Amino acid sequence: MIKVLDVPLNEDLSEFAEFLWQHEIPHRILEQGGQQQLWVARTVDPQQIATLFQMWQQGSSLDDVQVVHQTRGNRIALSWSQVWLTISLIIASLGFSFLIGMGQNFEYLRLFTITNVVEQQGQLFTTELSETFRTGELWRLITPIFLHFSLMHVLFNLLWVWVVGSKVEYLQGRVALLGLVLFSGIISNLAQYLISGPMFGGMSGVVFALLAYAWFWDKRNPRHAIGLPPALMGFMLVYLVLGYTGVLESFGFGAIANTAHLVGLLSGLLFVPLGELVARKAN
Repeated sequence: MIKVLDVPLNEDLSEFAEFLWQHEIPHRILEQGGQQQLWVARTVDPQQIATLFQMWQQGSSLDDVQVVHQTRGNRIALSWSQVWLTISLIIASLGFSFLIGMGQNFEYLRLFTITNVVEQQGQLFTTELSETFRTGELWRLITPIFLHFSLMHVLFNLLWVWVVGSKVEYLQGRVALLGLVLFSGIISNLAQYLISGPMFGGMSGVVFALLAYAWFWDKRNPRHAIGLPPALMGFMLVYLVLGYTGVLESFGFGAIANTAHLVGLLSGLLFVPLGELVARKAN
């Protein structure tokens, strides 16, 4: 984001902030060094916003003003600095998935499952979840989201991580995205473990959380919408049902962690109030 201007702490910017939201201008108002700082997205001309602010201060009407977004075609051009967390999630998923050989490299795989897995005389034995906490290997609670067991699965998941995750990070900040990923990832991993044991993986639970979060957020906050098509919720539910029927496995997706999908969806819905709290603090 780009800083536009500094104003005194005693100046009420709520009316101008409402104008920015009405024109779908991503922005932040922060307190720093005894002043308020107005920041806007890089897709907006900061000089234009500064001029509009001066007009607003002088009492001029902004009702008929049109704000021009600097876009390429109809899509926002995002830089690494704006969505580096989303890109990092994608790189980590690819890296972990290829490191474990899509599940074929057992010695690496066992390092990142939710509980340790030991092979003895051709049989697999797992430790209890309590052992993960006792040994301090708490990374195991989240790392299963980066493990994928087929190329189709990893590419499908990462497409949605990019489409939805980048919008959440860009519009609401990486704190909101990181919180959602950790919250949904850990809860969906724990739920899947209770149903199937530790041999599972994939970003699908987080993907379901992202889609559910975006859908419910837009329902509750239409003025500050993330802007995903509402039909995606229907697609998500159909995909969830197909997972339980076994159809997806026949298309090369491997064993489907259906519990992680369902719990991920629910955690995305539950995270919306927390996301709203983060947004209020940021603005």
